[in-house]
Amino acid sequence: MMLNGIIPALTTPFDENGALAVDRLRENIIRYNATGLSGYLVAGSTGETPFLDRAEFDRLLSAVREFAAPGRILIAGTGVDSVAETISRTEFAAKLGYHFALVCPPCFYKPMMSSLVLVEYYRRVADASRIPILLYSVPQFTGVALEADVVARLSEHPNIAGMKDSSGNVDRLGQILALVPDNFHVMTGASTTIYPSMAIGAKGAILALADFVPEACVALYDAIVAGESAKALELQRRLIPASKKIVGEFGISGVKYAMDFLRYYGGPARRPLLPLGEAQKREVEALVSKGATAFAGVVE
Repeated sequence: MMLNGIIPALTTPFDENGALAVDRLRENIIRYNATGLSGYLVAGSTGETPFLDRAEFDRLLSAVREFAAPGRILIAGTGVDSVAETISRTEFAAKLGYHFALVCPPCFYKPMMSSLVLVEYYRRVADASRIPILLYSVPQFTGVALEADVVARLSEHPNIAGMKDSSGNVDRLGQILALVPDNFHVMTGASTTIYPSMAIGAKGAILALADFVPEACVALYDAIVAGESAKALELQRRLIPASKKIVGEFGISGVKYAMDFLRYYGGPARRPLLPLGEAQKREVEALVSKGATAFAGVVE
């Protein structure tokens, strides 16, 4: 399956008691199914995956597999520090029919995470997996960036199909794209750089921003693919304030509150993440409301 388009990095809905709220997940997915989103990433960084136990992880993947409309790309975030557990989670995703496994690098023993260690880690996972592996570079969380030379070596593996780069570093992304083969599909995870990333060869984006403004993200992607550069540039510019404040500064609690405000189900984030304060909520509301007005004149 081709990897392209706009894919939301799904949030994981919890109820007020902190339990997984599968019914609310179903409501969100049904609404997303009616948009132009090309697929779903489950259990990524925005999904609060480090806070899920294995039973919750399994249940979450099963639920999204059940609710997703036919033809959507399904990606499971399966990477943890342990090779054995990453392989186990990837095998579970494969059994459910997921198309790709997104694997972040091991990071707890950061000083030992040399290029040699990272290449060995990914090769072992890819060798054992029945579905293609996507590399995941998100150094703002892991502290470990996948540099161009490492990605180039791993792109030679027949079961490593692409990469999600969430660093927002377009220069590094350009270096990577210059070294990997054409059939190695690179997606950006930085919503402030969708336009420049695709301009240099990225196939699309996997975004937290698409959890609450999916139509705007899809409109930007469509404009880029259609070669409508002026429209694409304007849409990209209009996405930046919400991306920087809600996603970048407020994080998962900001994304979930924006979803609630737009009548998706966001719900609470798990501790130790804190809910937004009242002033922060007003900022989210103002940004979302201003964005809706701004996009009305650009999105057809």
